[in-house]
Amino acid sequence: MTARTTRLDAGVRQAMQTLSATAKKGLGDPALAELVQIRASQLNHCAFCLDMHLTLARKHGVSERQLDLLAAWEEAGDEVFGARERAALALTEAVTVLTDGFVPDAVYERAAEHFDERQLAHLIALITVINSWNRLMVSRRIPAGSTEW
Repeated sequence: MTARTTRLDAGVRQAMQTLSATAKKGLGDPALAELVQIRASQLNHCAFCLDMHLTLARKHGVSERQLDLLAAWEEAGDEVFGARERAALALTEAVTVLTDGFVPDAVYERAAEHFDERQLAHLIALITVINSWNRLMVSRRIPAGSTEW
């Protein structure tokens, strides 16, 4: 597959990178940030983002077991994903898919039990920005590992 276009305005790229970095820093958990970004990228079928964030997840100490079972995190059990991770992944799926056009109260409340208001705001921002990155890459068909995007 070849990219439709590798053109992306430098200002847009910089704004997106700044938002990503700010959200990750505010969340304060780089390994969890990568799990969230990988899960959204799985749902959005973004090979470019999967390739990038799987590499980063390994650098941040995410276990191969977690990476292997991430697509089935709900069935993987509490010994693989803790309650905080599960709450973040549930919120990631709810924001990414928006099945009913909104994030269910129960999913939001579950996340709010594990993240303070500031962290929750950063988590939602991180989920939102990775979804935007996914759409930018998938719509332009940027292949995994591409250095031109």
